[in-house]
Amino acid sequence: MLANTQGIEDAHPQSAKGSKPALSLTGISKSFPGVKALSEVALELYPGEVTALVGENGAGKSTIVKILTGIYQPDEGEIVIDENRVTFPTAQDAGKAGVTAIHQETVLFDDLSVAENIFIGHAPKTRLGLINRGEMLNQAQNLLNRIGASIDPHVTLRELGIANKHLVAIARALSIDASIVIMDEPTASLSHKEIEETYELVERLKAEGKAILFISHKFDEIFRIADRYTVFRDGQMVGAGRIKDVSERELVKLMVGRSVDQVFPKRAPELGKEVLKVVGYSHPTEFEDIGFTLRSGEILGFYGLVGAGRSEFMQALFGVTRPSKGAIRIDDQVAVIRDPNEAIGHGIVYVPEDRGKQGAVKGLPIFQNISLPSLKETSRNGFLRLVEEFRLARDYTKRLDLRAAALDQDIGELSGGNQQKVVIAKWLATKPRVIILDEPTKGIDIGSKAAVHEFMAELAAEGLAVIMVSSEIPEILGMSDRVIVMREGRIAAEFEGPDLTPEHLVRAAAGIVEARP
Repeated sequence: MLANTQGIEDAHPQSAKGSKPALSLTGISKSFPGVKALSEVALELYPGEVTALVGENGAGKSTIVKILTGIYQPDEGEIVIDENRVTFPTAQDAGKAGVTAIHQETVLFDDLSVAENIFIGHAPKTRLGLINRGEMLNQAQNLLNRIGASIDPHVTLRELGIANKHLVAIARALSIDASIVIMDEPTASLSHKEIEETYELVERLKAEGKAILFISHKFDEIFRIADRYTVFRDGQMVGAGRIKDVSERELVKLMVGRSVDQVFPKRAPELGKEVLKVVGYSHPTEFEDIGFTLRSGEILGFYGLVGAGRSEFMQALFGVTRPSKGAIRIDDQVAVIRDPNEAIGHGIVYVPEDRGKQGAVKGLPIFQNISLPSLKETSRNGFLRLVEEFRLARDYTKRLDLRAAALDQDIGELSGGNQQKVVIAKWLATKPRVIILDEPTKGIDIGSKAAVHEFMAELAAEGLAVIMVSSEIPEILGMSDRVIVMREGRIAAEFEGPDLTPEHLVRAAAGIVEARP
């Protein structure tokens, strides 16, 4: 049976092992200027079990994580660990109490060694109070072995790839002898193989008796590894219980307060004339001989495994990097694109995968993020007109149903899904001909995904040509009129109509088919 805030005691039955909660939150509230982020929420974590915390972006998940890790302090409520009431004035206090976190976007230091990254701030010391480097290297190696990472603790972090950096972040989190482990979107940037290894790590942590809080927007992994669930909506705890007692449909309804039956809108595409033609685009190290056409009103999907070269090609198409050879034609006219400004001038815009670093300017308010590429339209005689900037931002954020306290709010204070909406709004305000969406729904909740998909369909219906890069097969199948599969920097296959199936996509991406049909 589903539980709600009226039956929290029933929502958190004792563990099947008969254990008491390792951590309990009751009555936690937190407010910021103009926003109540949390209102009397409850949460319990049990030893040897995974509790999935689910909810739309802006539901309060990030705020609760920051409270648990000592970054924020609650306005009301209490935190109990092992039946003792605790407070976390600082992040160090949370660590000393046995709470550690593995975040989606890790903060590591490229110029330090792997071992130094793992033990920064709490390295083993000699009797003289100096860092015991030998002991630090030994402990780092033991931690890496524990999580199955074949990484030399001596090497500098910048020598590692993204996946191995993520493993270093996990080892750093586990270097604190924590009883409570928070995993915040831990698989968002990983390949299929690395995701499986993460699942194995979760099972090992469970076997060690760790209480795990697992935050994810991926329902398949929630139902695979979680023992319990807790749902937040609009800053409140609206449901909790055992994962075996809830269906995906019921969980979605709790999250969004309504039924989301169709994540992908039904479309009857009306394709217009050819807008973009790419011929023989190549880069010395990233991709080779990429060519395709794109028509107005079309959504063209790009699929491939990690390292296939999709994002690298899109960045070259937008002028971030330069190809070694190849040509672009827009409306049957040759277009030379040497930088993003020229791409924008030709009507091509790019919403990057890493919205936090490449798509948004944190520290600036929402309205200025949106108006940045359109300053000619919002200024007069060299002077910016705030009224025009606000008007532009208001028009496009309204279309995207942005959830924010005000348009002068810092974009860094928004949830991931709402940041994505601001980045999309920024480029739509330039009135492009072609929009490239690189992993447009990565790390955002199912409700926001449905909104982004609906908006993509509207853009295509209005005649915009859309390129969508996605690693999610349901999204590729649900939104694309045609799909290009890339493998090792080349086009491996192209599918549409009845040939557009999961089996065909996976076989092409894995190299089981070698040529385009």
